[in-house]
Amino acid sequence: MKNILSTSQSEELLRTLKTRFEKNRSRHENLDWSDVQAKLEANPDKLWILDEMEISGGEPDVIGYDAKGGAYIFVDCSAESPKGRRSICYDHEALESRKEHKPQNSAIQMAKDMGIELLDEEMYRSLQQLGQFDLKTSSWIITPVAIRKLGGALFCDRRYNTVFTYHNGAESYYGARGFRGLLRV
Repeated sequence: MKNILSTSQSEELLRTLKTRFEKNRSRHENLDWSDVQAKLEANPDKLWILDEMEISGGEPDVIGYDAKGGAYIFVDCSAESPKGRRSICYDHEALESRKEHKPQNSAIQMAKDMGIELLDEEMYRSLQQLGQFDLKTSSWIITPVAIRKLGGALFCDRRYNTVFTYHNGAESYYGARGFRGLLRV
């Protein structure tokens, strides 16, 4: 069974998303809210996912339109990595490898449970063209298989007006590291 918001929850979320959309026009200059809203109303399962992004502190907003796929692209646009998705390791394998002091979850599992994708490095850098994000936090990103096989994982942040990509053990977790997600609607 699909997760669907109640009518009142849907209306409240749509108001929140519309307000954010209008307040941040530079993220989507050539897009019209009425088109976005129509697409959301036709896909109530996506509204539930956006609500999960909102509840966890992501402040999702439209950052583009994929004409080829016919989808609006929503990304977490909170100033810092979403609060409800921090202190997590990279994936389930990393979580299981910890013998003690395990985090509550992993970025990959949380994203899967929410129905979103982690950003890859290219998308993370594209997001940073629309504003300044992760000035005090960092966000896990999709890690190439070759790096992950060796036990590592990648994350990004913005410091000194520059976007950095770093590596860490996939099992590591920090109070200031979470992840940003992407949803196509």
